[in-house]
Amino acid sequence: MSTDTRRALGAHGEIAAVRHLEAAGYRIVELNYRTRHGEIDVIAADAGHLVFCEVKARVAGGRRGPASPLEAIGPDKRRRLRHMASEWLIERAADPARPRRNEIRFDAIGVLVTPRGELLRLEHVEGAF
Repeated sequence: MSTDTRRALGAHGEIAAVRHLEAAGYRIVELNYRTRHGEIDVIAADAGHLVFCEVKARVAGGRRGPASPLEAIGPDKRRRLRHMASEWLIERAADPARPRRNEIRFDAIGVLVTPRGELLRLEHVEGAF
């Protein structure tokens, strides 16, 4: 799979994840926050949490990588996401627009699509790590 195809699949998965989160009542705070350590796909807020989301998209029947999109979020990725979330919180500490919540949470969203890009399944795991 070429880099462009992977990026397109990732963007498609993120769009599906954002639609899901908004339909569930979350407010999207920021998308694709980049640091030198990587990227946080979605930062959102619900009534009590500031939520850092990792989104993984896979094509059904694909031959590469784990069968489930969520299986692709390993310990190294979880560790980097926690570090990037700390950076985001420090960077936005004085920002009056930053949502103030009592708790933070790390969620995972797995998106499975057909080879034609049609959504087959979206799994949202709150407090995944």
